[in-house]
Amino acid sequence: MNEPDPALILKYDALRDYIRSLGSVAVAFSGGVDSTLLLRVSHDVLGDKAFAVTAVSGSFPHREMEEAGEFCRANGIEQIVCRIDEMSIPGFTDNRPDRCYLCKHRIFETLIDAASKKGASAVAEGSNTDDDGDYRPGMLAIRELGVLSPLHKAGLSKADIRELSHMLGLPTWNKPSAACLASRFVYGEKITTEKLKMVDKAETLLQDLGFYQIRVRIHGSMARIEVSPEDFKRFCDDELRSLICSRLRSFGFSYVSLDLQGYRTGSMNEILSPDEMKLK
Repeated sequence: MNEPDPALILKYDALRDYIRSLGSVAVAFSGGVDSTLLLRVSHDVLGDKAFAVTAVSGSFPHREMEEAGEFCRANGIEQIVCRIDEMSIPGFTDNRPDRCYLCKHRIFETLIDAASKKGASAVAEGSNTDDDGDYRPGMLAIRELGVLSPLHKAGLSKADIRELSHMLGLPTWNKPSAACLASRFVYGEKITTEKLKMVDKAETLLQDLGFYQIRVRIHGSMARIEVSPEDFKRFCDDELRSLICSRLRSFGFSYVSLDLQGYRTGSMNEILSPDEMKLK
């Protein structure tokens, strides 16, 4: 690895100083690239006064849940697991454009309560400067509830976070970006526990087959697979393609398609009008 950019080290030092000023912190931890760096730095700076709070629900991929727990155990970091029934959140299953706001509000209310009982002075989450671009209604809930975003405050981008993670020897430095399974549903389509499991199984299969950055979007009974364009040629293999189709059908999908635009974040937001992206 090349020597880190001095500007990046300044951001890293600013992050450490800010976290130190908190005295104690509960980190909303999913096991992803961003929250893993935040948790590691928080624990480095504050020791046992930094701990993880993880929201587990039907829209949290099972593999991510297992990896988050493994990281905490391997690093001697306390993890508090909060189980969330997102299906009980009014409006969640209707999958309106403000679904993420409704869900994040409930999740962080629960995490804040758990952190308060442990005496943490703050709750922090892992958004970064790259999160400013897409439609992310959940960020409004985070701001409303007073949750802190130390990585963003330090001016860290996704690339910065990966570089720092590599520098610190974190296993997540090159981990694919993740998001909750509810983001795989076209707006207006009913979210059900059964369909969340279908998506989780389908994405786990593709990961097991060696696909790196993937999404399986669900449209009724159709799966729309997004992979990086460099992985398109793998679908020319008749045996692999047949395996993917048969397994996804066994999970409950009637049709299996490949999105020729490839993987991109927030593809379900592409159909929203400016008015639909305004929270009511």
